[in-house]
Amino acid sequence: MGKSVFTSECVTMGHPDKIADQISDGVLDAVMREDSEGRVAAETLVSTGLVVMAGEITTKAHIDYTKIARQVIQEIGYNDSVMGFDYKSCAVLVCYNKQSPDIAMGVNADKDKEQGAGDQGMMFGYACTETEELMPMPISLARKLANRLAEVRETKLIPYLRPDGKTQVSVMYDNEKPVAVSAVVVSTQHSPEVSQSQIYKDVLEHVVQACIPKHLLLPETQYFVNPTGRFEIGGPHGDCGLTGRKIIVDTYGGMGRHGGGAFSGKDASKVDRSACYMMRHIAKNIVAAKLAERCEVQVAYVIGKAEPVSLKVYTFGTGKISEEKLADLIRKQFPLKPAQIIAYLDLKKPIYLNTARFGHFGGDVATRTWEKTNKAEALRQEAGI
Repeated sequence: MGKSVFTSECVTMGHPDKIADQISDGVLDAVMREDSEGRVAAETLVSTGLVVMAGEITTKAHIDYTKIARQVIQEIGYNDSVMGFDYKSCAVLVCYNKQSPDIAMGVNADKDKEQGAGDQGMMFGYACTETEELMPMPISLARKLANRLAEVRETKLIPYLRPDGKTQVSVMYDNEKPVAVSAVVVSTQHSPEVSQSQIYKDVLEHVVQACIPKHLLLPETQYFVNPTGRFEIGGPHGDCGLTGRKIIVDTYGGMGRHGGGAFSGKDASKVDRSACYMMRHIAKNIVAAKLAERCEVQVAYVIGKAEPVSLKVYTFGTGKISEEKLADLIRKQFPLKPAQIIAYLDLKKPIYLNTARFGHFGGDVATRTWEKTNKAEALRQEAGI
């Protein structure tokens, strides 16, 4: 309790790791459009002038993987070789194999066996009352800044920006409640002719002040815009990118725990993705039902088995009923087996590129079924509140 500061970061869609995530999820979406039963574990590496696409894909669909990679890169904004990376001239190497039959044996359902989990591991979901979308404020603000950078670049409101960038927000807490923003960091790639003073002025006005509510900004709030003084070389030309290296950015900015599994490029049979989406849905409904102000839910699976081996709820002292009772309510109200989760959340659709681009949690409930709070009232009634 008392006063503290918590910091979260985000990256733009043009960050090398995010490029890799988007290509992987672009491949997944392409498979889902033609073959909803396809199995995808697509990994991507990007470097100067090079895209490597590898992993395991089993599908009846006929996909032009090279075309997908180039299209994703073009949509991100790498469309000129002057940036050191562009969709037309980069080399694309495709190295996909089929899913291991040993894994498929444990995951595939038949008349005698339910669909099992695609891997062992533990998955977490988190929600809190800090924002309207029930996300932690630091990651919510950092993500808004990153998405705003893309918006002002694409609309040419700030015409000299390039796709790569990172944001970071430090939020002051008083007795676990967010009260102000103490520091904001925005690092954005830019063309060479613009001055540092111009970048600072434009980013402060059109990005920071457009995203962070005025009541959170103090006279002593610190602003860092391109703190090294220059960010011309970026994207894959400046740094190698890999799928799955931004798992904290993709979830709760470090506020909630993480089981270690990445999301992008994985179809919903992989509980790394589908169970994390389900745990977010559960945690969000518990908070929306006002059964807790903060809630974290953990589940764990064994490869090839449908029933989870554990379920644990944490409310950090904010729960209106016991964590044991909440766990009982979860088992009663929510499906926890992989096939049930996939059906309940309707996950066999081409919805994933958007999550790699704009964050997996929070956002539009119309396309993100795991963000719906349709179980909140039932939870309240069952809890007797």
